[in-house]
Amino acid sequence: MIILGYIAAVLMGMVLGVIGGGGSILTVPILVYLMGVTPDIATGYSLLIVGATAAFGAVRYFKEGLVDVKASILFAVPSIIAVYLSRAYLMPAIPETISFQSLTIDKNLGIMVLFAALMLASAAMMLKKAYSKSGPVADVVEKKQPNVGLIVIEGAVVGVITGILGAGGGFLIIPALVLILGMPMKNAVGASLFIIALKSLLGFIGDLQTGIQLEMPLLPLMLVATFIGMAVSTKVAGKLDGAALQKFFAFFTLVIAVFIMTKELL
Repeated sequence: MIILGYIAAVLMGMVLGVIGGGGSILTVPILVYLMGVTPDIATGYSLLIVGATAAFGAVRYFKEGLVDVKASILFAVPSIIAVYLSRAYLMPAIPETISFQSLTIDKNLGIMVLFAALMLASAAMMLKKAYSKSGPVADVVEKKQPNVGLIVIEGAVVGVITGILGAGGGFLIIPALVLILGMPMKNAVGASLFIIALKSLLGFIGDLQTGIQLEMPLLPLMLVATFIGMAVSTKVAGKLDGAALQKFFAFFTLVIAVFIMTKELL
């Protein structure tokens, strides 16, 4: 199972490099189901693994001029603040068992179910846009005037979600950049990697402050595996069609969400 986990980590790096998201969608399940890490710890490890891998991949997109730094920073700043506060203060404050009237929910189960529910919502939104008559065709997307307030709010919300779920947030960042800013899909991938790297790595500082135990040699080997996948993906990502990439991203998110929901609830 552990060997399979490292092979899956290579796949995760490839997915993250090609579609600018999905890293945490794979990393958290890999750590939980294949490596035997508990979900609350896995969310912290995911921030480090996905953040470092995204930073590695973002360098390539920078060199190709596919990262809108201004829009990325506008989105990233509130997100970074939110994810840091969430990891340092919100997560430690959540009890292991959450009771609501007669309903009792385990913290780890709640994390995974919420994780899958947000993925389902994101996939549905992207598919609706992709198959609508006014949906994007290839990489030709109408550039929209950025709504600064909306971008800041979206960034903060994604930051909180990232903090709770350990998700880099690509499955939420990509729809925001494409649908709100009208950013072409390939540019959105580059911007997403840049944003994920910033907020995930800084968010992990919150975990270090709470005393998270770093498991060796699991983390270094996971990083090596994901870096290999990212290196492979950056060679082919620029050759892919933007519209097809958007649909693939949505269906990929949908499949993983259904798997997690089924695994946890049934």
